[in-house]
Amino acid sequence: MIVETFEGLSASTHDVCVVGAGPVGISIAVELERLGLSVLLLESGRQGADRQIQELSDAVIATPERHDDMRIAVSRQLGGTSNLWGGFCVKYDAVDFRPRPGLVDAEWPIKYDDLLPHYQRACEYTRSGDPVFECAVDGVQARDTAFSFDTVERSAGTQQLNITHRDKLEKSANIDVRLRATVAAVVFGENGRVESIEVARSDGDERASVPVRHLVVAAGGLETTRLLLSADRRSPGRIGGADGPLGRYYMGHLIGDIADIEFAKTGLENAFDYFVDGHGSYVRRRFVPSEETQLSENILNSALWPIVPPVGDPRHGSAILSAIYLALAYEPLGKRLVAEAIRKRHIPDEPNEIGAHLWNVLTGLPRALAFSADFFWHRYLTSPRIPGFFVRNAARRYPLAYHSEQIPHPESRVTLSDQVDRTGLEKLHIDLRFHETDARSIVRTHELLGGWLGRTGFGRLHWRHQGDDRLAAVLAQAQHGTHQIGTARMGTTARNGVVDGNLRVFSAPNLYVASTAVLPTSGQANPTLTAVALGIRLANHLHAAARLRPPEVISAAVESGA
Repeated sequence: MIVETFEGLSASTHDVCVVGAGPVGISIAVELERLGLSVLLLESGRQGADRQIQELSDAVIATPERHDDMRIAVSRQLGGTSNLWGGFCVKYDAVDFRPRPGLVDAEWPIKYDDLLPHYQRACEYTRSGDPVFECAVDGVQARDTAFSFDTVERSAGTQQLNITHRDKLEKSANIDVRLRATVAAVVFGENGRVESIEVARSDGDERASVPVRHLVVAAGGLETTRLLLSADRRSPGRIGGADGPLGRYYMGHLIGDIADIEFAKTGLENAFDYFVDGHGSYVRRRFVPSEETQLSENILNSALWPIVPPVGDPRHGSAILSAIYLALAYEPLGKRLVAEAIRKRHIPDEPNEIGAHLWNVLTGLPRALAFSADFFWHRYLTSPRIPGFFVRNAARRYPLAYHSEQIPHPESRVTLSDQVDRTGLEKLHIDLRFHETDARSIVRTHELLGGWLGRTGFGRLHWRHQGDDRLAAVLAQAQHGTHQIGTARMGTTARNGVVDGNLRVFSAPNLYVASTAVLPTSGQANPTLTAVALGIRLANHLHAAARLRPPEVISAAVESGA
């Protein structure tokens, strides 16, 4: 059931309490319900957006030019950030789990093979088809394997997981969804267990103390870390203290474009459209350096793909791109077409040169109308729906977008500020930092790709900058905030991590974290699918402990990690 009332909360007897009804929280609840356990699912927001509730995520941002606005980075409503994201689902790579001394200072407490089996159900719950992340290009092969072009990212069929799982959440007798329920405090007993949580109605007018057996915090990367930092402040040292890893190693990804790719006529130039691959969803191919290339060249994991020229510059002369610009510039429509974080990167706060764009559209009206009709059909009237757009051109030349791993630096971090919201929870102070080492890896990756394109005959790379200006260009574009990684990372001990391999907080035996915040490395992948897979793995861990033990020792077994 889904309700906004606090009735009965103080007498909760659910097997597991999950905080946060975003992609990870909903997936955990659905998986626990499938396994026969009862779930209390607490969501701060309502079924739709609420401006006053959204303000609870306001934060102090040290460098606003480096971090996305919190209205883009966090969504306080049922479905969480699935109301904001582009729906792209990508798995992590084996290299992300490998020790890379001198480049990435992080250690996973689990193996890649421990995670892989759970991508199947993660793809099922996100409606992103089968967990197939490679698709060869017919008739095109490369003997030089320094880079590949057949890896794909999948797209969620329905962006909002609260819509995908609406019937389950509304009708299940074992999932109790409470809206407008903000967790404002975690209460520990003398033995380190979480005894209860303090839940505030999101307007601050009502509070309840809710007992918990097992608590899973799945409130998104930043909000999860915020709650843990507040718990650590109220119970000093409980989750590592000020000198521990909690809040540190804040990562997203470096994104941007510093070069163009010009394809030769080999067939590869036609391989980067969005298409349905036969496994249940739209996909898009990317260039990815091989693991051998990454390790031998000491570069970070990254993916690159061709994109359309900047739609905001009418000098492209394209009726299609100008039509896209005009659609995105009209905010009510643009927000429905693409994720707001993506729209903001294409459209300035004050749209300009509208007349020039209208002229482009008028002079190429038949093509613009044909493209628009085809796109709207595949976006809104078919299933699966197309996640975005790509427009080919006769010159076969395109900007080359990159999506690169960020090195975990301890000084890139979030802390608690001196400000509090109306529920009494401290607001975050966010200090996301990018470093020259991150930028050097991106430039080197482009150099290697350019050499590979020449050796294989697939095309060539056109730089927009020379020398150190390339590094400056990468750092000038470095901005993120929607991928909130590393601030409650997994580790082998409490000295290098906040949670263990089963996502259990060190020294808090019934407290678990399921969030992008637990990922020790960021890799090249959007983190949501992996966080969902880890959440499903956690749900099965909790169920296995309950299934294999008699009732009187279930709690002890789960809390010990058995």
